[in-house]
Amino acid sequence: MTDELREACGVFGIVGRRDAAALTAEALFSLQHRGQESAGIAVLDDDGIHLHKGMGLVHEVFGADDILQLKGYSAIGHVRYSTTGASRPENAQPLYVRSHLGPFALGHNGNLVDAQAARDRLERQGAIFQTTTDTEVVAHLMARSQGGSLEAAFQDALTQLSGGYAFTLLTPNGVLGARDPFGIRPLVLGRLQGMPCLASETCALTAIGADFVREVEPGEVVQLDLMGDVHVLRPGDPAHEKLCAFELIYFARPDSRYGGESIYQARRRLGQQLAREAPAPADVVLGVPDSSLPAAEGYAAELGLRQELGLVKNRYVARTFIHPAQQSRESGVQRKLTVVAEVVRGRRVALIDDSLVRGTTMRHLTRLLREAGATEVHVRIASPRYLHPCHYGIDTSNRDELIAVAAGENALRGLIGADSLRFLSAQGVLRATGRPDHCLACFTGEYPVPVQDGEI
Repeated sequence: MTDELREACGVFGIVGRRDAAALTAEALFSLQHRGQESAGIAVLDDDGIHLHKGMGLVHEVFGADDILQLKGYSAIGHVRYSTTGASRPENAQPLYVRSHLGPFALGHNGNLVDAQAARDRLERQGAIFQTTTDTEVVAHLMARSQGGSLEAAFQDALTQLSGGYAFTLLTPNGVLGARDPFGIRPLVLGRLQGMPCLASETCALTAIGADFVREVEPGEVVQLDLMGDVHVLRPGDPAHEKLCAFELIYFARPDSRYGGESIYQARRRLGQQLAREAPAPADVVLGVPDSSLPAAEGYAAELGLRQELGLVKNRYVARTFIHPAQQSRESGVQRKLTVVAEVVRGRRVALIDDSLVRGTTMRHLTRLLREAGATEVHVRIASPRYLHPCHYGIDTSNRDELIAVAAGENALRGLIGADSLRFLSAQGVLRATGRPDHCLACFTGEYPVPVQDGEI
């Protein structure tokens, strides 16, 4: 991806399995693309809730002995990128809380747009925060709730907050899952040999051999009890869904599915639609590995061009957006992608990427392609111009970081060093995905959940 965005997190939960910790770790491996800063697992057994978490990738945080020591019959897991709250150990999740209603552990994907206002209010009331995450606001609201159970307190807390989110909550009674009222962040329900589980993506269900049941509806709260039953504590409203378009464009793994839609096929159709809107005078089509390859395939097929492997990714270099500083991002890009000179030498290249946000990667790639002998480089982006910050779980809340804000399309072409530059239209995204209900706020500025000044 051009400027690799970082998405908030990935969550997972399962009940009624003696191998709950091992299954959760396996699911987290499959969700690693959603968060590479920290990982954690909380398990429930007859003695209560036990937690292991730390900074780093899943395999760095959990060795075989760590999994063996996490004995329990229900669990939730979490992988994190920091979009609200710094990247440090105390912000790793799940968060574990002892409350007057009992112990619980909480995992969160997304952003709460009014979390700072709620935090300020709670601190004035004497609350002491241990982390800088918006997730802890939910824990404090639960602790102060007048509800007679953890389940009631959780629902009460959610009514006091807004944003884009998916939660998993581990309690002595099982696992709860919740999705924001617009369904901006994804959450799916599955079953493994009769026992229910929750995950950010269907690829996590596939990884553990579970069957997909359905998506958790926007605004829905479900409880997975220890007997394997699923209870709807608060019904949702699928008519209000505004799933983040970037889940289809970039975040989700290509082997995942949403709304009955294959992510791979959706990205291929994005490339086809891009070809219809912005054909390039090219001899060969290259995709930026890995998320842009299906779009490049669709683009090439629509125009009758050859798609070739002209860019090679070093899979042992972490995604560049894990680095908070621009200088770190740029050095990461240089280590991560190289050009196969024989593919591009003496040829006009159509370079397909899924988005253009900060411009770091694309500037580097156009230079590398020219140094390798490409005669022309025509950049095509399988999404619209990224003009507005996201407040629902993507690390672009600072509008000054967005390269397209300060420059028109022709100026952008010069900034990245391309012979031509074209973007897919917002209507093209909807046409390609076949869904009229995506959140396109980062492209259009039309936010489904209003954000007031000072909330972010």
